[in-house]
Amino acid sequence: MKKHILGISFVLIATFISFISVSVAKAEEFHWGFKPSRNGAPVEIGEPLESMLSKYGAIYKGNEEKKIVYLTFDNGYENGYTESILNTLREEKAPATFFLTGHYLTSATDLVKTMVKDGHIIGNHSYGHPNMARLTPEGMKKEWKQFDDKLNELTGVKRTYYARPPEGIFNEEVLKVGNEAGYRHMFWSIAFKDWLKDERRGAKYAYDALMNQLHPGAIILMHTVAQDNAEALPQFIKDAKAQGYTFGSLDDLVLEYENISPY
Repeated sequence: MKKHILGISFVLIATFISFISVSVAKAEEFHWGFKPSRNGAPVEIGEPLESMLSKYGAIYKGNEEKKIVYLTFDNGYENGYTESILNTLREEKAPATFFLTGHYLTSATDLVKTMVKDGHIIGNHSYGHPNMARLTPEGMKKEWKQFDDKLNELTGVKRTYYARPPEGIFNEEVLKVGNEAGYRHMFWSIAFKDWLKDERRGAKYAYDALMNQLHPGAIILMHTVAQDNAEALPQFIKDAKAQGYTFGSLDDLVLEYENISPY
């Protein structure tokens, strides 16, 4: 009888410990977000994220004292507007980074080749777009490597160096393992709801969202599936330039970051 009771107690304790472990794991999962910038003020994410990102060299904005912004696009699938975006970037001589998935590599290979030909950076948005925070370290590395291998096969680009977690979901392990595999995580400080391909709000919506949040050092996230973005981008770039902004690449940003980083 005593053994039976002890056995039940052990199971209950083990279950409780398991519950606590799962709860802690979930607590460590972060969904990227911030209070949008207004009147040119820099975005702040606060602690513990500031220290965590700094520890692993992850970046979400550049120098707050310089009117340089960085265009990045997330491409999960093609919706017919990326060519227009590429044309605008070419005409305006604005560099960008395209964070792609494995599906995009194989389904829109010609556009990927154009990105590379035009001198844009290809970023690693994972191969299969999973929740990276719920993968093992081996699983994380497999996602990034599978993407890089396919990119190399299709374009000749050896590998990527910048990673962005799908849906902005991550934990400290993702940043740590990313560093070990040679990736620096790139987040963003300007974004808006633009990822629903069938939800049109008009070019003015995208333009206003970009201009209202514009601030020095901004990393801008847009999704190429949105027609609104393709239509708003030319005027946004022109008007940002008129306000004294220039457009840099993430390579430029990293060089700047290494000089201003506190570590």
